[in-house]
Amino acid sequence: MPASLTDFSGTLMLVGAGKMGGAMLQGWLALGLDPKQIAIVEPKPSAEIAALRARGVRINPVSVDDARVIIIAIKPQDAATVVPTLKLFAGAGTLAVSVMAGKTLGYLESALPCAIVRAMPNTPAAIGRGITVAVPNAGVTQDQRALADVLLGAVGAVEWVADEALLDAVTAVSGSGPAYVFLLAESLARAGAAAGLPADLAARLARATVAGSGELLHQSPLDATTLRQNVTSPGGTTAAALGVLMAADGLDPLMERAIAAATRRSRELAG
Repeated sequence: MPASLTDFSGTLMLVGAGKMGGAMLQGWLALGLDPKQIAIVEPKPSAEIAALRARGVRINPVSVDDARVIIIAIKPQDAATVVPTLKLFAGAGTLAVSVMAGKTLGYLESALPCAIVRAMPNTPAAIGRGITVAVPNAGVTQDQRALADVLLGAVGAVEWVADEALLDAVTAVSGSGPAYVFLLAESLARAGAAAGLPADLAARLARATVAGSGELLHQSPLDATTLRQNVTSPGGTTAAALGVLMAADGLDPLMERAIAAATRRSRELAG
């Protein structure tokens, strides 16, 4: 049965309505959340967010007495200023869900006296095709976890882990991963131009190939290895290219170094 928020009670408070917060908000509305149950804290609301006032969404309210869930979707550099102010809204039964990069459960627990879920989404959430990895603290009940799963699932798939330390590698793989895919499209286009294609044609070919291959991987029951093998004829052009990309100094060791660097940086940012 599809997830629904039609029976949500209390107020959902969204702190930060930028790209990620805005994408999640649209997902919640699509799941049937009553706009009158939403309160948004955003110092510079976009025209799209401001227009939701007409549907009953409260924007920058003076007070919220019944915050059942607080979604923290601000930039991590704003955390020291914003997060401590949220203590006023966090009651004993409140669930806080943070999608801030690098801010640990320990950091959030020091400021908020409630159950907390830390989550790492990624940018395909903007089209409902993201993936989020979440970790609960000890205070999260089964019902609260289920609610967090629905809220996070409004923008894509959700995975849960018990070990918060894994979120550094999660950040490196799925959090930052869309940038690697976009770079692949850029690199493929540049290589096509270097091989003699007009630059604009090379860019269109690369974009369509990366997007189409991703959709095929999404829809197919086959794993990536099998799909790759299905494209590769022995002694053919694909095999020639893969001989370079799969060499000892090819894509695998390069990607391992990239993921290690991103993981290390995530740990540094978390302090």
